[in-house]
Amino acid sequence: MNTLLIKNVSLEGKITDILVEGNKIARIGSGIAADAGKTLQCNGHLAAVVPFYNTHTHTAMTLLRGYADDLALFTWLNEHIWPAEAKMDAADIYAGTRLGILEMIKSGCCFFNEMYWYSAEAVRAAGEMGVRADIGLVHLALPGSSTARSIDKIRADALELAKDLPAGVRIALAPHAIYTVCESSLRDVTAVAEELKMPLHIHCSETLREVEDCRREHNNMTPVEYLDSVGLIKEGTLLAHCVHLTDHDRKIIAKRKAVISHCPVSNMKLCSGTFDLQAALGAGCRVTIGTDGASSNNNLSMMEEMKFAALAAKLKSGDPTAGKDEDVFRCATVNGASYAGVNAGIAEGCDADILLVELDHCRMVGDYNLIANLVYSADSSVVHSLICNGRVIMENHRVPGEEEIISEARRCCDKFRRS
Repeated sequence: MNTLLIKNVSLEGKITDILVEGNKIARIGSGIAADAGKTLQCNGHLAAVVPFYNTHTHTAMTLLRGYADDLALFTWLNEHIWPAEAKMDAADIYAGTRLGILEMIKSGCCFFNEMYWYSAEAVRAAGEMGVRADIGLVHLALPGSSTARSIDKIRADALELAKDLPAGVRIALAPHAIYTVCESSLRDVTAVAEELKMPLHIHCSETLREVEDCRREHNNMTPVEYLDSVGLIKEGTLLAHCVHLTDHDRKIIAKRKAVISHCPVSNMKLCSGTFDLQAALGAGCRVTIGTDGASSNNNLSMMEEMKFAALAAKLKSGDPTAGKDEDVFRCATVNGASYAGVNAGIAEGCDADILLVELDHCRMVGDYNLIANLVYSADSSVVHSLICNGRVIMENHRVPGEEEIISEARRCCDKFRRS
């Protein structure tokens, strides 16, 4: 069994040791003397916290970072992003996904919930780099579209993708949105997800146009009401964005135990609107945080996302006590971990996902409140090391092979350059 000993680390303000055996935290206490396979010496200068879980992203869109900015969502998609994506092949997706995973690791994130093309390449990249992931099998199926799959094809594709998965990787079914997937296909995808016990991941209520179109086309139902009517909203279903929700929508989401992925930076950049965090939490909704893709954000930093989430909550509610740091941190960490099926926490018996952050960094002083600093002050430069599923995947700011990952991604970007 692999063992890891983290020595003299700050945990909740006290210096202690953490012993990891396999993929679990086995012991916490002072002066642990264990013959560990690897030891990280923190010397009281690093703090251990739960890492971040990015619940909605399109990782390979790192290749399109800065490609099309300052545009409305549907113009951005139809005239720029989708035509560029049509040029992507499996090698591009693999390279872009590795670049995105590198960026997420360096910003303290050990899990991502993926919705993009060439899913097998994302599975491969996640496994090689040692992170947890839900890799979505993307589904687009407008009436009469050649992209529509039969229910048998959906099942077969999901089972094929799920073969020989790396540790920490799951397969999800990812119908893109109600405006790109017809009702019969939504029902088919939902049925297969139920049969195969796979999560569902879909964009929902991202823009006012989506809500208005849905009401016009589906008997005045909101997107949440419509998705609920076809059976898609249930325990564990991940609803990305949820910017425009009614009180009834929030009641449905809470009752079904579905999960919201709040993406404040992308929502602001695309002027989609402002998610009401306090209303969602007050209604009992399970709220997590995602970055969306790097072409609409334009980075994958969960720290930056937390600060925007906190500030957006205050602005939306008009209440400076809204979006409390501890609430936002919980959304970005243990709430996301719960969605991912991870027993997160720096405690004995918990899964060994551990983030080590630098306490002597200039952004971490004054040091009155670690969580407040991580939400409001810190950036990725405070991230020192990251342990995922008991394995050290970054040590002292260094990820193995990062130069090659960046070089290959830059090569792939050449095909998208405009003259």
